[in-house]
Amino acid sequence: MDGILGTSPAVFVGLTIILFGGCGFLTGQALAEGWKPPFMVIAYSILMGLGDRFLVFALFGGQLLSLYGFVLHTLVIGAITFVSYRMALARRMVSQYPWLYDRAGPFSWREKIGARVAG
Repeated sequence: MDGILGTSPAVFVGLTIILFGGCGFLTGQALAEGWKPPFMVIAYSILMGLGDRFLVFALFGGQLLSLYGFVLHTLVIGAITFVSYRMALARRMVSQYPWLYDRAGPFSWREKIGARVAG
């Protein structure tokens, strides 16, 4: 398991999921609140993945240049960030435009029946 993760499972859970996952959650909300495009989630996830790999190496003696570890950690952080982004964006669309949109689940919205946009 250490070869795939590039570190021990405890470090993966504590550092990647809890610490950097929390950072990803807050980053996703901030990006959605600022109306940033979805590709920004990828850019910030890669940066957080680099920071995660460095801290795994510096604090816990993990492999710094583990490609599988970097990809796996970055995908987990990116998934948390993207879920947070979509949830915050759906909440924002429905709260900012209540006359146009209804909630269609935790990640999306739908146009209200009979709502028309002038244009």
